[in-house]
Amino acid sequence: MPPSSLRVVYAFAREMHPKTTDVFIQYGTAGFRTKASLLEHVVYRMGLLAVLRSRVKNGRTIGIMITASHNLEPDNGVKLIDPDGEMLEQSWEEIATRLANVSDNDLESTTGEIIKQVNADMSLKASVFIGMDTRYTSPRLAAAAVHGVMALKGTAKEFGIVTTPMLHFCVKCRNDNTYGTPSEEGYYEKIVGAFKNICQKLPVVGKYNTTLYVDGANGVGGKKLNIIKKTLDGELDLVLYNLGGNGGKLNLNCGADFVKVSQKPPVGVEHVPFQRVASLDGDGDRLVYYYLDDKNDMHLLDGDRIAILLASYITELLKACGASVSVGLVQTAYANGASTRYITDDLKIPVTCVKTGVKHLHHAALSYDIGIYFEANGHGTVVYSGHAKDSIRRVADEGDTEQRKSAQLLLNFIDVTNETVGDAISDLFLVETVLRARGISIQDWEKQYTDLPCRQLKVTVQDRNAISTADAERQCTAPEGLQTKINELVSRYPSGRSFVRPSGTEDVVRVYAEADTQESADKLAAEVAQAVFDLAGGVGKRPELPE
Repeated sequence: MPPSSLRVVYAFAREMHPKTTDVFIQYGTAGFRTKASLLEHVVYRMGLLAVLRSRVKNGRTIGIMITASHNLEPDNGVKLIDPDGEMLEQSWEEIATRLANVSDNDLESTTGEIIKQVNADMSLKASVFIGMDTRYTSPRLAAAAVHGVMALKGTAKEFGIVTTPMLHFCVKCRNDNTYGTPSEEGYYEKIVGAFKNICQKLPVVGKYNTTLYVDGANGVGGKKLNIIKKTLDGELDLVLYNLGGNGGKLNLNCGADFVKVSQKPPVGVEHVPFQRVASLDGDGDRLVYYYLDDKNDMHLLDGDRIAILLASYITELLKACGASVSVGLVQTAYANGASTRYITDDLKIPVTCVKTGVKHLHHAALSYDIGIYFEANGHGTVVYSGHAKDSIRRVADEGDTEQRKSAQLLLNFIDVTNETVGDAISDLFLVETVLRARGISIQDWEKQYTDLPCRQLKVTVQDRNAISTADAERQCTAPEGLQTKINELVSRYPSGRSFVRPSGTEDVVRVYAEADTQESADKLAAEVAQAVFDLAGGVGKRPELPE
């Protein structure tokens, strides 16, 4: 593209999407995420960057998703999706951050520098898919993304309101037509269609109940399940709550993140004792389950539980069909210690621990033929290598009767899976498949192992970069003395464990603790939070110990 065209880009940006704030914003695990009012110029520039990324990838389609996921409604965000439906390549995160923060006066020269740096062939066609969540600010930001794509002569296709995993799926399908059809309807055809195929093979038996309550977090996932519900032919009776009506606010006191962190049931859901409930987050990429017992106590089944349920069923089917493939499970430091022990000691499946962030888990999962990864917050999926799929297909074609039956079931299970990214809707159907296949209730599922009590807190600090970690974030290397203090505190509690890590999006340090009792876990978390406040530049009120 000639310099004169870049000058047009610069002039258009200054006129239509000017940078009106000096607030520095950084591309992290979740892309850019902050108050929606600060994002318009950033999203425009991500339109520019998506075009460059597409050209570097020889014209393959790139995705732009406008969402702040589980954050409350005043926030918004933007993240780029790479051609295989994965997160943006990590080396480009610094480029994205640089482009987002330069002044309007420097936008022209910085864009030119990036073109040279990444060796983008500006004569190639460029394709960008754009989706958004249900926030009232999303249409305006999506329009800014379109303007950015058009400014560098890329082709933008808008998908409107979709879940984040749906856009990942569509990007993958556009670049690999063997994966599926790149549309919302194509998503339903593959994932929901495969679930219905499974249901026809698995009669309802035992304690399994086809009724499932769902907390839609007043976001897009619930709206899409409302569409899917009509096509399930009674195989799964979805009772949907928090669909965005009656004044319900996105993610406010509801949704997967609220349920996981507060360990409280969401508002807006009618509860029946022992009835299982699935809770999605605002953009449909996280899922947790829970139920209330007859004493109104809450029982949470989080991402750890989902991972173990899926892993145990996959290994069961593999054993039945005789396919020889490697299976591994990937967790973060947030995984409950009891879950890790169960995976290694009972399931005999290797576990890899990585830094927080789906991009880290996804990458590690690819080292196995079948890699299962979930964060405890309910964000995760299963990835299958070509070797794994070929081996299972071979058994489905050539095995004996029972082997073929198990292999075909596993192939359907693979088709229910959105392998590109954690997907609450896909994961919900995977969980329901296993519960149905085994004829078990949510209480039976919970009895697999007993979680250690845990607590999560956050401490506001002056600068989150003052905290550094190592060993998949399980050890704090800065500031000096903090890890020594954590070790001292942990040593006082049976089964004690705690770690701290800086947020990727705000000046907050997240604290995790677990111990043999809830009282001990709560106290340990508070004591570690005080240590963070004292040694890492805490701001505001010092954390208090529980009474």
